[in-house]
Formats: sequence, structure tokens, C-alpha cells
Amino acid sequence: MEHDFELETLAIRTGIHRSQFNEHSEALYLTSSFVFDSAAQAAARFCGEEPGNIYSRFTNPTVSAFQERLAALEGVETCVATASGMSAILSCVMGLLAGGDHIVASQSIFGSTVQLFGNILKRFGVDTTFVPATDLAAWRAAVRPNTRLFFLETPSNPLTEVCDIAAVAEIAHQAGAWLAVDNCFCTPVLQRPLDLGADIVIHSATKYLDGQGRVLGGAVLGSRQLMEGVYGFLRTAGPTLSAFNAWLILKGLETLAIRMEAHSRSALALARWLEQQPRVERVFYPGLPSHPQHGVAMAQQKSGGGIVSFEVRGGKEAAWRVVDGCRMLSITANLGDTKTTITHPATTTHGRITPEQRAAAGIGDGLLRVAVGLEAVADIQADLKRGLA
Repeated sequence: MEHDFELETLAIRTGIHRSQFNEHSEALYLTSSFVFDSAAQAAARFCGEEPGNIYSRFTNPTVSAFQERLAALEGVETCVATASGMSAILSCVMGLLAGGDHIVASQSIFGSTVQLFGNILKRFGVDTTFVPATDLAAWRAAVRPNTRLFFLETPSNPLTEVCDIAAVAEIAHQAGAWLAVDNCFCTPVLQRPLDLGADIVIHSATKYLDGQGRVLGGAVLGSRQLMEGVYGFLRTAGPTLSAFNAWLILKGLETLAIRMEAHSRSALALARWLEQQPRVERVFYPGLPSHPQHGVAMAQQKSGGGIVSFEVRGGKEAAWRVVDGCRMLSITANLGDTKTTITHPATTTHGRITPEQRAAAGIGDGLLRVAVGLEAVADIQADLKRGLA
């Protein structure tokens, strides 16, 4: 199919390869392996002379359909699907870097990513320097002769800090490094990092791509040449996206555009309401003029997205009171769901990093993160108001 459609159409019509039954909805291939016509065909498939399916750890038609569709949405050649967002980041690093290499990463990234870069990879000789996300001079100063990768989230989790992707990409390329952008919060509906100069896009498909909190999934996207190493790692190590999960996320992509528009619209309304609440000290949302990077956000994003974070006066005790006062909002650390979720980052998503790291990232004890779902905004406000009263 020609990829000259609008994004909304690509999300529905790309990656359809009908079987002999000519099904309308994409088929789900639940099989561990595939049968060959002959020994010669098996040999040709295994050595790469003939395209085709071999074993579902690294080739499966349903997973391939998801990869093709997401690649079309991001406007990139190749997608490698993985079992989760964290396995996507791991596959990216293990596929492209080696012992002795160096990463420059934003200090405003997901807590598990901080653990991966700061602790696990360090044991294998890959060092990471963490820098303030919006300080371009700090990105530039952190470069070493062995720097191979720049990594950032924008907007960040949970403070929705916004990085100037084009500016950081320029610094990375001047250093001979790649720039990887975690696009989980925006999805390709609101932001396409490769159009802004990034080399690699990372997704936790668990979030908005699925959109209903059903399954885990991840993806790494980039040029065909760059993804060869990532695919090689996945083929050998096996952090594989299951066919069933791929099928659900593939169907989730069909409604991604209308969901992201609705999430953003409701999040902006909630953020404006929170700014008026006397117990709220500060609201973090890229769509608000009060956001420090509002201008950059509106230049590289179509809207503010669905994540709103805010500081409550009174620290952890007051923040927990808001959480415990909720009767409708789901108290869970997941996001990107139709159901609105609320979490206390300092004791959940970022609880495993040190207090110093949390302080550097601006994550205080009074901070709460709300992932705005698709319920009526008035009902979300009423649920939060109970704990803020």
C-alpha cells in the first residue's frame, strides 16, 4: 500500500496482509514456528536469502503488521517490536553500543531508565552522564570522545519538561552520536521526533498505543541500517513482543488519533482547573502558558498531551490525602489508558532512584501525576476535589 495517506488513515490501513481467507480484520497468528516447503527453503530463510517467517521470537506476521503500521505513523523505515518499553530501551542500547561507549541522557527520564543506564549498563562498561533536560550547554559539555548516544524523553515523566529536539539533535550529530527520543507521552499523533532531527524513536506501546491498559509492548524505530543491530539483539536475546499483544496494540493504533485529541483536550481543561485550586502550588502541563517550555512544546507538538502533574501544598502527607480521597481515579502507575490514573512519583515510578536524583529531576514529595483518561472532565475534577478540600 502506498504510504501517501494522512496519519489517521495510515493508522487503520497500513500493515494489512490478508491470508488465503481474505479476512477484513487483521489476523492473529498464534504459533511458535512456521513450516517450510523444503530443506532448501528452510536454509534460505535462516540465512536470509529468502524473506519469510521462521520462528515467532523474531518473525511473526501479526508482529510484522504492527511494526509496519507504527513505522508508517512515525515516518521511518524500520520498527523493531519488543516485549515492553523498557525492553525497547535495552534492545536499543545493546544493539548499538559496546563496552567503553558513553551515553548522555536527560536526568528527567523514567526511574527504571535511570536504573538501567546508571547501574546495570555501568556494570558492562557503558557509562552515562545525566544532564538537565533543557540545558543545551550541559548537553554540549557532557560530550566525550567515546559518546555514542544521546537519550531523552520529551515531555518528561513526570514533570512534562520539554526538550528542544532539533537543538539536542544538532549537538549529538556534531559529536558523532545518535539521538534517541522516548516518544511515549506524545505518540506520533502529537510529535514525530525523526522529523525534528532525531535518529531513533522509542515507545512503550503499553501506554497510548494500546490505549486501554491491556497488554505490555515496546518498539524501537529508525533507519533500516541502524535497526539491524537492534533486530540482531532481539533475534538472539529474545525480548520479543507476543503475537497476541501485537494484535491488540495494532487494533489500538486505529483509534490513536481521536484518543490523543481527546486526552489532550481534557488534560488542558483539568490543568487550567488545577491552577485555580488553593491547595495546588504549581501545575506542570506543556499546554499551559505558565509551563517553562510552553513555546518549544507548541512548536514541536500538536497539543499538550494527556499528562498533568501538580504539586500539592503540604508534601507527601497532603499528596497521599489527595490520592486516597479518589473514588473514581485508578491509583496505579500506568498511563495512557481510557481510565484516568493517579500516582505519587516519589514513592512509585521514581521510588528506586536516590533522593538526590529525585531532587535533581525536580520530583518533590508533594508531586502528583495524573494521566487524564476519557471520562468526563467534570467527574475527574470532582474526584480530585475531595482530596484537595
